[in-house]
Amino acid sequence: MKFVSSREIRANPRPVLEALEEQEVVLTSRGRPVALLLGVSGDDLEETVQLVRRARAQAAVSRMRKGAAERGSEKMGQEEIEDEIRAARSERPDR
Repeated sequence: MKFVSSREIRANPRPVLEALEEQEVVLTSRGRPVALLLGVSGDDLEETVQLVRRARAQAAVSRMRKGAAERGSEKMGQEEIEDEIRAARSERPDR
């Protein structure tokens, strides 16, 4: 994995594009990661996008499960969950 600043990619994109043939590139701004660049071909673009989306969704579910475990809410029963949903919905402003 290679790290490249947004300034570097603007000034000289060719080495970054060449690096994408072999590895992922992390784009940074002010030293912080802001994007992950993946090399793709036209043949596998859709499949790659679907896999990335699936991985992001799985990571989100894992974070939610971890948060639930930390709060102890992973032990809630179905009725308690439905009560929480009803309470949250009742607090929302009318649409």
